[in-house]
Amino acid sequence: MGLLDGIIGGAIGVELATLINGYIEKRGGLQNVLQDFEKSGYGEKVKSWVGNGPNLPISAEQVQQTLGSDRVKELGNKFGIPMDKVSAALAEYLPKVVDKATPEGKLPQQPQQQPQQQPH
Repeated sequence: MGLLDGIIGGAIGVELATLINGYIEKRGGLQNVLQDFEKSGYGEKVKSWVGNGPNLPISAEQVQQTLGSDRVKELGNKFGIPMDKVSAALAEYLPKVVDKATPEGKLPQQPQQQPQQQPH
């Protein structure tokens, strides 16, 4: 399945684990997901998820605002989950996933990708 299966697979069930993994992979990794939330004004929440202290909560509405209705609907359609449950699931489990994926209090290093050569 995905990058974080070992971290979240058994903890929340296959359907939600697939949703969260799919979202993270579609965004190009955890770092991009967190940047989306930081750009939406939730930097303090993101820092708490990555850091070693308690995780600050995020609401389904804040997730919806960050992702946008189209992306939430797309995720729901792709994974067969109602749109309102997509935001709620991400709000509940994304902080936990980030916390478990960053046990040292920092994001894991992502492999450097080579830039694609554009045809002339």
